[in-house]
Amino acid sequence: MSTSTTASRGLVALYKKGWHQFPEIMASSFMGIVGIGLIFSAVKTYYDKDGDNRMYKDRYTVYRHDDPRVEKLKK
Repeated sequence: MSTSTTASRGLVALYKKGWHQFPEIMASSFMGIVGIGLIFSAVKTYYDKDGDNRMYKDRYTVYRHDDPRVEKLKK
């Protein structure tokens, strides 16, 4: 019995088979998935820390005194 028939099931076996046949594609796919994860993490951090609130903006913005964004501006 060959190893390809015994280990032909499961996601890990599929990954190992792909790694042996196409190592460049498997490595670049892994790096792409990690990159996409880092992009989503950076965008989430940007919006969590109110990254759109810049000190110097291109357009003038007037805030009312009871607007909740005023507290973030005072910091």
